[in-house]
Amino acid sequence: MTTTNTIIIDDTTLRDGEQTAGVVFSLREKLAIARLLDAIGVQEIECGIPAMGEEERDSIRALVELGMSARLLTWNRALVSEIRASMECGVSAVDISLSVSDQMIFRKLKKDRAAVKEQLKVALGFAKEHGLYVSVGGEDASRADPGFLVELLQITRELGGDRFRFCDTLGIMNPFSIYDIIARLRAAVPEVEIEVHTHNDLGMATANAIAGIRAGARFVNTTVNGLGERAGNAALEEVVMGLKHSCGIETGIETHRFRELSLMVAKASCRVLPTWKAVVGERVFAHESGLHADGVLKDPHNYEGFDPAEVGLTRQIVVGKHSGASGVIERYLKLGIILSRDDATLLLPVVRHEALRHKRDLKDRELMKIYLDGVELLREA
Repeated sequence: MTTTNTIIIDDTTLRDGEQTAGVVFSLREKLAIARLLDAIGVQEIECGIPAMGEEERDSIRALVELGMSARLLTWNRALVSEIRASMECGVSAVDISLSVSDQMIFRKLKKDRAAVKEQLKVALGFAKEHGLYVSVGGEDASRADPGFLVELLQITRELGGDRFRFCDTLGIMNPFSIYDIIARLRAAVPEVEIEVHTHNDLGMATANAIAGIRAGARFVNTTVNGLGERAGNAALEEVVMGLKHSCGIETGIETHRFRELSLMVAKASCRVLPTWKAVVGERVFAHESGLHADGVLKDPHNYEGFDPAEVGLTRQIVVGKHSGASGVIERYLKLGIILSRDDATLLLPVVRHEALRHKRDLKDRELMKIYLDGVELLREA
């Protein structure tokens, strides 16, 4: 039973996604990606870093001028000058980021906790005085002292901050630990909404994002295809489909355009979309082995957790080394050739031999050749 929830997707493809080493989006690409994110119902788009310079600010202004339904946020350090630059771009919402772990406070900033709290008070106070919606971003929150995080959430509440972004900046958490800390923060300062921002260095970004939501976070950062620093971020398509099919939480996102969106971002980022990529890979609904092909042909629910059309894909029956008679019959039927089960069984050894020889599944022209070469064999049978 799927229930509607008030989970807000804050997609950061245009900010953290573009921070993937070597990735650069043109203005035209940014506008196209933003339009499609907005069209499918993504509620928030983190659209850039004004402090990077005038060209970046121009692109943010162009995004603002689109007049989308999605709320646009910019990313800033917790500095008045950067918040002012965001305001000049025309956005009404900002993320103000500050380092919150002792590792970064002492070793990177060469400051102390008191300085961080003061920095938050000044930056957040300025932003709220100017009527901005503010997400306070806790960089490296996953390595921070939980007690210190509670202090920062209390300051956020007192100064009218709208939410606190818990960042697993190094991607070192697991779903159990992130659930525990988010639940603790929610209980300690329930007035402040929590946002989770997870990285994929240990391959757990999506799981961690969902665990954070289950623990009480209402906002979640994603990127299309999981782009982002180092190993990337939680993938939009994985988080949305994971919430829907693993947790029974409907986000309201129009998922049938996920494949289209993923291909657009893959092209713009010059990053090939793997065929096995979860949710949107070209072959995540491809079936070859005899047992699986036979089962899915009898009832797709036997081997598919959801309809491929939900994400803009189609089912594929692949003929190769592991195929069985049912798969061969189905594939030849698509070529306009009707085979009996006995016919398919006779062709199977040739099919498997050719697949071994090519080290892949067989293409239509190769299957046609096998059939034509085997016509006499089939007649004799």
